[in-house]
Amino acid sequence: MDVRDQLRADKEAVEIRLAGILSETPAELRGVLEYAVLGGGKRFRPLVLIAAGEALGGKPEPLLPYACAVEFIHCYSLVHDDLPAMDDDDFRRGKPS
Repeated sequence: MDVRDQLRADKEAVEIRLAGILSETPAELRGVLEYAVLGGGKRFRPLVLIAAGEALGGKPEPLLPYACAVEFIHCYSLVHDDLPAMDDDDFRRGKPS
């Protein structure tokens, strides 16, 4: 498997795990969290975490919870940045913020 195929596979694994984690959240919050987290993105940060872990001899599967944690923090930072007291952006990833 070449590097691009591996990155695609790891990204898909991250997407699936993120969706799985969010499916366990209370219904009152689920829609908002899914909108903020599952709206697309490169997933660069979790992919770097997984690649670094693999470079140190780890397997991708045990690294997924940590990769997702990094992505959740990143998504939070984007939402926080879009608040009126901050940048007050109207759009994020092509969707209303």
